[in-house]
Amino acid sequence: MEKKKEKDEKLFIMRHSLAHVLAKAIMFLHPKTKLTIGPAINDGFYYDIDLNEQILPEDFPIIEKKMKEIINKGEVFERRVVSRDEAIKIFQGNEYKEELIRDLPENEEISLYYLGNDFVDLCRGPHVSSTRELQNSAFKIHAVNGAYWRGNEKNKMLQRIYAYGFKTKADLAEHLNMLEEAKKRDNRKLGKELGLFMISPEGPGFPFYLPNGMILKNLLIDYWREIHTKAGYVEISTPIMLSQHLWQTSGHWDHYKNNMYTTKIDDTLFAIKPMNCPGGILVYKNSPHSYKELPLRVGELGLVHRHEKSGELGGLLRVRCFTQDDAHIFMMPSQIKEEIKNVVKLINEVYSLFGFSYSVELSTRPENSMGSDEDWELATDALKSALDDLKLDYQINEGDGAFYGPKIDFHLHDAIGRTWQCGTIQLDFQLPQRFDLEYTGEDGAKHRPIMIHRVVYGSMERFMGILIEHFAGAFPLWLAPEQVRILPITDRANKYATKILEKLKNIGIRATLDDRNEKVGYKIREASSLKIPYQIIVGDNEVENKSISIRGRGNENKSGLKLKDFVERLKNEIKTKKI
Repeated sequence: MEKKKEKDEKLFIMRHSLAHVLAKAIMFLHPKTKLTIGPAINDGFYYDIDLNEQILPEDFPIIEKKMKEIINKGEVFERRVVSRDEAIKIFQGNEYKEELIRDLPENEEISLYYLGNDFVDLCRGPHVSSTRELQNSAFKIHAVNGAYWRGNEKNKMLQRIYAYGFKTKADLAEHLNMLEEAKKRDNRKLGKELGLFMISPEGPGFPFYLPNGMILKNLLIDYWREIHTKAGYVEISTPIMLSQHLWQTSGHWDHYKNNMYTTKIDDTLFAIKPMNCPGGILVYKNSPHSYKELPLRVGELGLVHRHEKSGELGGLLRVRCFTQDDAHIFMMPSQIKEEIKNVVKLINEVYSLFGFSYSVELSTRPENSMGSDEDWELATDALKSALDDLKLDYQINEGDGAFYGPKIDFHLHDAIGRTWQCGTIQLDFQLPQRFDLEYTGEDGAKHRPIMIHRVVYGSMERFMGILIEHFAGAFPLWLAPEQVRILPITDRANKYATKILEKLKNIGIRATLDDRNEKVGYKIREASSLKIPYQIIVGDNEVENKSISIRGRGNENKSGLKLKDFVERLKNEIKTKKI
């Protein structure tokens, strides 16, 4: 299988090369600039610079013009390996480069890349051989933000110049169009307009659910419980705060303490849980288990807290407090492959329901990990074997597993082509050992279970944020907080409209009546802006004929309908969870 780091390597090299062209253009225009670092990123590249004067948006076209001039010259990228002393001498006066050089390991090869005869940068590479290879590329500088040197707020604030970078002008145009569409779908914007959630200055990163948001959240929870009950899961709830000792035993304290909120109770340090697994393990340890009980599938909708940096927060997509739709499966080694396959099938069922396609990554052992090579090899092979049996295409993401085991990640593709990491399956040999978990085998002896950590939504908050943007707030009927709005044209129709409302409510339809003394056109526009799936319009004609007229999405307009027929339509859409 193709490794993630090798995926589209040419695009990465192109973007990395463009970052050097950007740096050279800036040095030409602002000779007093001190360059720091300039990597390729997902949609382009950036360069961090130390410059006394501020780079402004009106400077962007000037820099881009100079970049194009450099590219059109066909200048060569030349790699040279130098000694540490030579490198220090070349970058003398640039304390950032000097620091980078001094921090390199003793026997690290130090390479420089020259671009033409008048620009050099400290860089591992690789790059294109000549800027002629960049002539068909498309780039656009789009932002300048502040960035602390090496991400440390105690260091000097630099200017980070961001640019998009793509192979062709068409690719860049497509990306820019997607960004414009994303602005319209922003979960923060729609969350406010549709009354779903709010973020208060009193609790940055801690979402408040408004009534419509609670309806949506509870519908997602109801569906989660429905499919997990069918799949043989039981549900538990564990405390939100547990002792430091527990987190030390699990290994989270060593690997995660900087993201944990702590407090003292009776002179003992406690931490608010950043994940649910140690609590789930304590539930397993609460009673003895036999091989006949395994696999034991235990779900939990657990509220967790993580300290995220303020600059990384964004609506529901990145928060400090969220509900994980966790589950932990305790099993025998012989059950590993089948349980992984079952989880993959469950995840596929959920994502297909919402209309998501997805891609799969298998992440392997990170540098900072626990456990033996043998355990990691066995766990990784089990995940690979399950994916191969299911004939799923996947990429290998080297070194990005959890500290206790390898994992399978699911990346959703939304309606405008963006990807979101949501579901994950993590195979864990380590925590059962650290907590001395046991079950009695068929032979009467004690054995160690294997553990799967898995989520489907990822978190309720993140998944809701993705759904808001995926559907642009126009949720399918079964998820819509308000499903039907009844709009009487005249006061004479109010009594009939009220009877319709009562009938809809009696069968569980989330309906409202707008009997304000406003023109019907105004009411229709407002209901449409709130993305309510159906509007029932009643006037004198409908009252006389005991019928209804409806407006639905997609410019649907129908009149002379019987309410009972429309009700059957609603029931069917809800029952089948039609998208």
